Amino acid sequence: MQWEVVIGLETHTQLQTKSKQFSGASTTYGAEPNTQACEVSIALPGVLPVLNKEAVECAIKFGLAIEAEMAPRSVFSRKNYFYPDLPKGYQISQFELPVVGKGKITIQVPATKNTEAYEKVINITRAHLEEDAGKSVHGAVEGMSGIDLNRAGTPLLEIVTEPDMRSAAEAVAYAKKLHELVQWIGICDGNMQEGSFRCDVNVSVRPKGSDKLGTRREIKNLNSFKFMQQAIEYETQWQIETLEDGGTIQQATVLFNPDTGETRAMRSKEEANDYRYFPDPDLLPLEVTEADKARVRAQMPELPQALQARLVSEYQLSSYDASTLTASRSQADYFVAVVHAGADPKQAANWVMGALSAKLNAEEKSIVDSPVSAAQLAALLKRIADNTISNNAAKQVFEGLWAGEGEVDAIIEAKGLKQVSDTGAIEAIINEVLAANQAMVDEYKAGKEKAFNALVGQCMKASKGKANPAQVNELLKAKLG
Repeated sequence: MQWEVVIGLETHTQLQTKSKQFSGASTTYGAEPNTQACEVSIALPGVLPVLNKEAVECAIKFGLAIEAEMAPRSVFSRKNYFYPDLPKGYQISQFELPVVGKGKITIQVPATKNTEAYEKVINITRAHLEEDAGKSVHGAVEGMSGIDLNRAGTPLLEIVTEPDMRSAAEAVAYAKKLHELVQWIGICDGNMQEGSFRCDVNVSVRPKGSDKLGTRREIKNLNSFKFMQQAIEYETQWQIETLEDGGTIQQATVLFNPDTGETRAMRSKEEANDYRYFPDPDLLPLEVTEADKARVRAQMPELPQALQARLVSEYQLSSYDASTLTASRSQADYFVAVVHAGADPKQAANWVMGALSAKLNAEEKSIVDSPVSAAQLAALLKRIADNTISNNAAKQVFEGLWAGEGEVDAIIEAKGLKQVSDTGAIEAIINEVLAANQAMVDEYKAGKEKAFNALVGQCMKASKGKANPAQVNELLKAKLG
């Protein structure tokens, strides 16, 4: 029997606010345990939650970015459960009326050895505001576990998809696209190691061709795309083997162990009625007006797809170049700044995607930490364009900029890299080369094209690489007739 995997994702996106969802306590990462657990976080008697306006604006930004339905009126509920890191005994979340409704995200699924690359639309079911719980800490004190409530109350936007994905590759492509988008619009820092972007993956299998969903198991808290791929592939195979051996799948929450590459059941999966949701009596309904949406929209950056289209239409870049340059907002901003500073768009694209990216990757730097500014790179490209330096010399100047040796013109002067473009000087060099290499001249005149390239090489060597290569080619051809 052939099987089909069905996948849906729930992503907890930590919103980039300075204070918590319902209090003024700090959200700064890495503070001493329990130093950011305020009265609201630990549920002292008589305290009341106050909704964070900035968190609401983050939710609106996301809704606008995915062209979602936006609820004019949404409600906060209490999700009741007992766990050591939840002192209130409930989590404030949105259930029946979330702030963001149905939307969509278009993903690009990369090619594999068996399939070509393709595009797919993933439907978003909802995105709702909620608060995070605390964190259990094991092993800080030998033989004991502790509770750190610094994270309790941190604002989250939980983004839930339809079960639209049919492979681990699609799930990873979606997670990467979402990760890129929430950083692009500035609502999340995307730091997966610190828990700012955590994915829960619902996986089920069914006979190929069936429209009936199988029993799902939820893989919790995947914090890397590599682990997501491994976890889905293992879970899919486990479910198929279980069913083919005559077993049944029990709905459960499972954990992925990256050391073994396996998933294991943690507990039976709860249903919504297990949480006994009811509207939070301490919070008024959230109302989002058209004016609110217009104000937030005016603050948003140009979205990746719109920018890609503009790079193709205005700068005549290829779709591939435009897609690569908009892989992150910081890279797109850098590229646009280089062009605005006067560089040719195609040349700027080649250098940003080529020499600059290679150097950043080699030193594990982000483009925001590049020692070569956008203005400096533009100045370098302008010196190539006006024939002050050759492409080879430009590489030396770039290294000088990276090392902090000064500005472009100063480095060109200090290293003696200025290109010779004087026709008379180049002709003199060519005459010397031709006189010293009669055999090559004879070979070229006998029809051997390689001899011409060899003569060009000799001319460049004689000029110590400073002669304008285009002029050398043109004048040499004229001399040889």
